[in-house]
Amino acid sequence: MNRILLKLSGESLSGDDGYGIDAKRLDYYVEEIIEGVKCGYQIAIVIGGGNIFRGLQGAKKGIDRIQGDYMGMLATVINSIAIKSELEERGYKAKLMSGIPVEKIAEAMTSTKAIQYLEEGNVVIVAGGTGNPFFTTDSGGALRALEIKADLLLKGTRVDGVYDKDPEKFSDAVKYDVITFDEAIDKNLKIMDQTAFTLCKENNLPIVVFNINQPGNLARILKGEKLGTIVKNK
Repeated sequence: MNRILLKLSGESLSGDDGYGIDAKRLDYYVEEIIEGVKCGYQIAIVIGGGNIFRGLQGAKKGIDRIQGDYMGMLATVINSIAIKSELEERGYKAKLMSGIPVEKIAEAMTSTKAIQYLEEGNVVIVAGGTGNPFFTTDSGGALRALEIKADLLLKGTRVDGVYDKDPEKFSDAVKYDVITFDEAIDKNLKIMDQTAFTLCKENNLPIVVFNINQPGNLARILKGEKLGTIVKNK
């Protein structure tokens, strides 16, 4: 394994208020990314924008779904700029690319250029989702992972893996260490949206779901520790 894509939720950057970018949270996640870089891996990042705006929530309040989704894509650009800026502040090389045109602050996402930047030692942050409405940033993460030929997609969450039911609601929830894509579909486990999940399944891209809020977990996984849940084909 040489190259990974880390998918983060936008909410992970929000503080106690549940919205916006909290400086301490941003510092924490960038530190986790840096520890991963120190392990010698090429790392790409896709982060959501839910801490700023969600298209579906906007649609419920009367905003056109398509326009709302574009607002959400722009929210991911804001989060991505924050991560890039913090990485560079700490002396690490980073490139910002985007699925939607924002020429003054990000390059257009292309597979060839992203791979080149990764091989040159940059952390590559890809904003703008897929660049199209009606797709989540999970789908964007899966798409970008395939485009950069990642060996693994890491989905950072606030729980330590995949369970048979919500572990935050049910004390008897059972955790899976390994599960196949087909088993996850049969059990209707909500790991990622179906489009993202299908992309990974059909292209044989394994997913590791893990607790990103436990300090050092990203580096531990990259060093070979068996944390979280791995989802893969048979």
